[in-house]
Amino acid sequence: MSSTLSSTPISVIPSTSELDDGRLSQRNLEIAIRALSRDGLVVIENTVDHATLDRLNVKMVEDAYELQARKDSPFNYNKGNIQQDPPLTKEWFNDEIYINPIVTQVTSTAMGPMPSLRFVSGNTALPPTKDSPPASQPTHTDADFEHPSIPFAMVINVPLVAMTPHNGSTEVWLGTHNTTTIADQEGAHGDRASGRIKKHLLEARREARPPSQPMVKKGSIIVRDLRLWHGGKPNMANEPRVMLAMIHFAPWYRNQMQVEFADDLRVQLTPEKTGLQIAATYVPSQQLLRNYLNRPYGNAYDFDQVDKVDGILGTS
Repeated sequence: MSSTLSSTPISVIPSTSELDDGRLSQRNLEIAIRALSRDGLVVIENTVDHATLDRLNVKMVEDAYELQARKDSPFNYNKGNIQQDPPLTKEWFNDEIYINPIVTQVTSTAMGPMPSLRFVSGNTALPPTKDSPPASQPTHTDADFEHPSIPFAMVINVPLVAMTPHNGSTEVWLGTHNTTTIADQEGAHGDRASGRIKKHLLEARREARPPSQPMVKKGSIIVRDLRLWHGGKPNMANEPRVMLAMIHFAPWYRNQMQVEFADDLRVQLTPEKTGLQIAATYVPSQQLLRNYLNRPYGNAYDFDQVDKVDGILGTS
């Protein structure tokens, strides 16, 4: 029997006064939290200035072509989808994108005050080429390890352009964030293609609530539970489709990753100014610009926590 639940993500549209204040109203905050609880994903529209996105997009599209041309391109599952870090220097940094107060309000409400920012990267869907024909990622979860059954990490996605099925909008399986254990996955953590959801579970879920490849308006920010099933889809447009990805972890979650920022951003990234615990290391701007395209990628990152609580509570 088909579910009556929609496969289209819920969108919150902040008012002008909410954007000016950097805070959602109680009503809009409730909508966002209920969507995260039920669906594992919410879209917050009209949150980032388009000119800001355009400027960064020019830079990151240039970088995407450079990464694509490398012999060991940092691809995820297939060569049409690469992991790509943004340049985290003062020249390219923007508060609306990386430390948006409305996003922090939502993640702080969902997981507890002062979440930790411990991951900043991006996912770029490349146009097909003769050597890289159109291909989809397998449906997978980023939580490819024994993990808590309560919200512990939220992925913040910022598309630099409008996302559509034509340019590779990510396919999402709403409501799967609190249904899956490690036993439902194929591929161990550390494999290049870990976290794949087993075929029989996909078939059963498709009958209950099929996936969607949503349209996401330019200027939107997506908040997604790390556990949600999803998969990259082919980009049939002529330009790379860049989507930034950050992760806010619950304040109690003991992850060990750190983000490298240019030292000229240090004064902007304090807990008092951001409402976040930012796990940062700081390096000179020129050093960062030399190295930011040479970072680890894929499962070189570990979203698990250390010193897990087990025994009576277990790890789930």
